[in-house]
Amino acid sequence: MTRKIALLAPFLLLAACNPRNAEPTVTQAWVRLPAVSGQPAAAYFTMIGGRHAEVLVRMESTLAAKTEMHQSMRGMQGMTSMAPLDHVDVPAGGTVQFKPGGNHAMLIGLDPAIKPGTAVPIRFGFSDGTTTEGEAKTVSAGEDAPY
Repeated sequence: MTRKIALLAPFLLLAACNPRNAEPTVTQAWVRLPAVSGQPAAAYFTMIGGRHAEVLVRMESTLAAKTEMHQSMRGMQGMTSMAPLDHVDVPAGGTVQFKPGGNHAMLIGLDPAIKPGTAVPIRFGFSDGTTTEGEAKTVSAGEDAPY
């Protein structure tokens, strides 16, 4: 038994010291700019959970006056509506997607200088006070999603 542990020790040490997936990470972040200037933009992304479950409670960008998390829902007669989200659970090692027709973020008061192709920094805040950051690619209102 001791020999097996001794043989596994280097691999266990590497796994413990490897920062990969220690904290949640954000991939495929993008922002669809509004068709009408001054209206909110919509942000989408994939969040991959870290080693521990987290609760996403806020998002913010230095380029927007306010950021809100929303959930799209199908209602009666096929109408789509939105409801605010005060949190989103991010399971350890799991994946959470913010995508068109589902969870998304609204960037309200987005800097009017933002044009398609501009990178938008977004900070994601969790209930334990930790944060992670991502950078979103911007596309115009009529452009296809980049991911």
